[in-house]
Amino acid sequence: MLDVVVCALVLVVPAIIYSLYLVKVKHHFVAHRNMQLGLAAVLLIAVGAFEVDMQLVQGGWQEVVAKREVPLDAEQLAAVRQVLWIHLVFAVSSPLLWAVTIVLALKRMPNPPAPCPHSGLHKKLGWASTLDLVLTSVTGLWFYYVAFVR
Repeated sequence: MLDVVVCALVLVVPAIIYSLYLVKVKHHFVAHRNMQLGLAAVLLIAVGAFEVDMQLVQGGWQEVVAKREVPLDAEQLAAVRQVLWIHLVFAVSSPLLWAVTIVLALKRMPNPPAPCPHSGLHKKLGWASTLDLVLTSVTGLWFYYVAFVR
């Protein structure tokens, strides 16, 4: 599951960029909505499965790290924990912000989606969600590297 989530972290950023292209350049509001809902569902499932695997099956990230061929020393382990805390700031805020963005859009935008009075707030929330998601991806890959690769 760790590899699946790493792949998701790598693929989500170009997918988000494409979704933004659909809405900003092509004005395909329905495609943008559907892509955002699909990405949210896929990431929710992938991260949920990852957490079940990491926490319940593997016994936590430290148990996985302890099985490395070259173990981390105390200083490296402390650095990994710091990176994890940075990652968790974004990993927790990102789905919450994205959920607010999606729920408000589904409630306040017409169906099919089109520009409306909610559009201004939606753009702000969307950009904040995008930035948060990109930072989640970058810090997640950083954590993966320092904990499991380096």
